[in-house]
Amino acid sequence: MLQRVAVATSYCDYVVHDRLAWFSGYVPENDPDAPMAGQVADVLHQIEQSLAEIGSGKDRILQAVVWLADMADFEALNAVWDAWVVPGAAPARACVEAKLANPRYRLEIKIIAAV
Repeated sequence: MLQRVAVATSYCDYVVHDRLAWFSGYVPENDPDAPMAGQVADVLHQIEQSLAEIGSGKDRILQAVVWLADMADFEALNAVWDAWVVPGAAPARACVEAKLANPRYRLEIKIIAAV
């Protein structure tokens, strides 16, 4: 079964197929002017909520791709990320610097997870 959730013209929030879920990128929603730790916490909270919607959890994330507006924020990202990830269940992860769609965003994260 293939399910697309919150379909817009250019993308959807996520696609579930064959017990896997591909999520679009998550950016800070609550306060895009928050310091890096706040933006990371906001994005990770959104990810947890989306995973819960499909009956999954952060221990079932297979891969994460992180885009940072500035690699100088790498340590701040990891401080929040490392406390959030389930011990022994860290996903494969890539982290690169990129120009993001909104200059107020300091990061964007997309994931693939098992359902």
